[in-house]
Amino acid sequence: DHRDLHVRSRRQRQMCIRDSSKLVRRLNDNEIVQYEDKGYIKGLPVFSKGGVKDLQKLFLDLSNRLPAGVNINKTNMWHKASKKFYDLAHTPAILDYVEDLLGPNFFLWGGQFFYKAAKSKGVVPWHQDSQYWPLNPSNSVTVWLAVYDTDKSNSAMKIVSESHKTKKFLHKINDDKNYDLNQEVSNDQIDKEKIVYMNLKAGEISLHSDALLHGSDANHSNNPRCGITLRYSPSNVKADLSEWPFFSVQIARGETNHSLNPIAPIPRGEATPVKGFQFHHEFESEW
Repeated sequence: DHRDLHVRSRRQRQMCIRDSSKLVRRLNDNEIVQYEDKGYIKGLPVFSKGGVKDLQKLFLDLSNRLPAGVNINKTNMWHKASKKFYDLAHTPAILDYVEDLLGPNFFLWGGQFFYKAAKSKGVVPWHQDSQYWPLNPSNSVTVWLAVYDTDKSNSAMKIVSESHKTKKFLHKINDDKNYDLNQEVSNDQIDKEKIVYMNLKAGEISLHSDALLHGSDANHSNNPRCGITLRYSPSNVKADLSEWPFFSVQIARGETNHSLNPIAPIPRGEATPVKGFQFHHEFESEW
């Protein structure tokens, strides 16, 4: 009856988190120039207060599905496992911003969480993603979606403005137990005058280049910090499957060349990644 339709409609809205901010827009010319020159844009509105509540619920629902002992920061491929996450990654406002940078034809290839509880000691050292992504040409935009308000006090991501223009910084191995990555760029390579903290309100996003130096400090505050990262590349980008055999893509906008990269299906249900790299077919039996 009518009430059933209303309930289903409400559930659908919650699942897709379509409660967008009234401030949603397209990138302006100055922001596009800034991305090209500085390597980042921050503070872009996506979700309203109601949408933020749904976003936080989604984070808690998905994280609570993880088996005991699995660190959510070590999982990836959520867009290939979970229909709810896939829908989030295809939020029209997010895709509009990305399209303004990459053009009309691009795909989604990564989706994960970066969570730091209050008083967390976890550190993400300075690094460039493009150093260890076997993608050619090197051209990816990372969306960092704030689940909670984040600033310097609770370990906002920090970047080095204009560092994407230096294609390769020297990375070294550091097995510090508090490091979430074991490769880092040493502090003597960092231009400290160009460090920017990516302060965001919950429901806002930042965009940054795959070659931009970035990292984050420990969370010494009493507030949690969580970002959802979504990785997009234009349709001409190809992965080296000899290095990343698990790599597959989902069309985000327009068209993509099906001969360049394997195509992952749209999830039909809810599966849960338990590690960083998994093939999309591993999730299908759980749907």
